[in-house]
Amino acid sequence: MKLETLKQNLQGVLADKVVKISGHAGQLTVEIRPENWLEAARTLRDHPELRFEQLTDLCGVDYSTYGDGRWQGLRFCAVTHLLSVSNNCRVRIKVFAGDDDFPVVDSVSEIWPGANWFEREAFDLYGIIFTGHPDLRRILSDYGFIGHPFRKDFPLSGNVEMRYDPEQRRVIYQPVSIAPRELTPRIVREENYGG
Repeated sequence: MKLETLKQNLQGVLADKVVKISGHAGQLTVEIRPENWLEAARTLRDHPELRFEQLTDLCGVDYSTYGDGRWQGLRFCAVTHLLSVSNNCRVRIKVFAGDDDFPVVDSVSEIWPGANWFEREAFDLYGIIFTGHPDLRRILSDYGFIGHPFRKDFPLSGNVEMRYDPEQRRVIYQPVSIAPRELTPRIVREENYGG
């Protein structure tokens, strides 16, 4: 009953900003149009029927291989989890970046300051640009790192490797020297195994 009330409130308050609302495992997921994301975020935080005061998580998603390649929509998405302490409820918000080649989504770090590092992580790992972010730079990988390692098309071995060169007495970058191979599980049997 509470979930249905929340769904009606979200539909009534956000109206044409919503692409769709779906429910799974006792939680609602709301897809918001990217051009309406900032306005919708402020409404989600400030409207008395919603009051989602706290952002608990924000992450990037690459849908390019979702459903074994049957996915037909946009590739990159920022997924935000919000908590209303006042109303004791949660909601998941999805905002798809409009361009697969250059994914851009508005930053909500001004609305929920806790989004700052989450957005930096999504930028670092997926390459999603958060417009209006106060300090959008890598947070997990090296500043000289090339690419975004959580993208589905990123090579498993990476593009370059880093090592310490004792002759030059510094860290150097070089092309990856790991030969690609197929990982085939090897079964090792010992005569007395388990007995």
